[in-house]
Amino acid sequence: MSITVNGIEITDQDVERELPFHAAAEAPLRSAAQALVLRHVLLQEAERLGLTAAAADAGERAEALIEQLIAQEVRVPEPTEAECRTYYANHPERFRSGDLVEASHILFQINEGSPLALIRAKANEVLQEVLAQPERFGELARRYSNCPSGAAGGNLGQLSRGQSVPEFEAVVFRMRSGEIRSRLLETRFGLHIVKVERRIDGVQLPFEAVRECIAGYMSEAARRRAIHQYLQILVGQAVIHGIELTGAETPLVQ
Repeated sequence: MSITVNGIEITDQDVERELPFHAAAEAPLRSAAQALVLRHVLLQEAERLGLTAAAADAGERAEALIEQLIAQEVRVPEPTEAECRTYYANHPERFRSGDLVEASHILFQINEGSPLALIRAKANEVLQEVLAQPERFGELARRYSNCPSGAAGGNLGQLSRGQSVPEFEAVVFRMRSGEIRSRLLETRFGLHIVKVERRIDGVQLPFEAVRECIAGYMSEAARRRAIHQYLQILVGQAVIHGIELTGAETPLVQ
């Protein structure tokens, strides 16, 4: 069955063009189709409201219309001083200076067209070997890792905050010295088996030094929630055939 949104068809060719942007998703085909459905819902709403955007390229025009629609229709409350202070108090580990970790990893790289299910299965198989025999981490990194660090047993050296991608950093700076993560870490580069060799804790930053950073983070989080809620409303009003949406999480709101 083909996918339609309010009578407008999403073709197999549309899904194929979108698919490369979802190679790291657990179900790339479904993720691509869902993203297209949500994009159609937003663009149709922009058309209904009479929004226009001047752009020579159709893709740029679509993005401009979506941005304009969200700016007009989605209201995002600014965080209060009290909310920022509460966030600071509840997440002290995020506001430290001088934290260092010495980390190692085994990377299973994912590229366009990669057989994701097979790669994930192999990565999990190697992870179980590592957990059963931690002393073999370096050996297995040299054998399987797609990162140049594999030649050094997977060792990435000392990392400070900001030196790695956020999804990797968020995990390794919560781990203890000597800890191997018991499940795979997924980032934009692929699937990682991660070990923290050792960590050096820094010093706590005062609230006044990070207040703007916290406010910006909370504003962005509130924006994502508001867009998610707005998408749910639009999806609920649309007539969609050929796919059942499991949620409105999509690169549109990342």
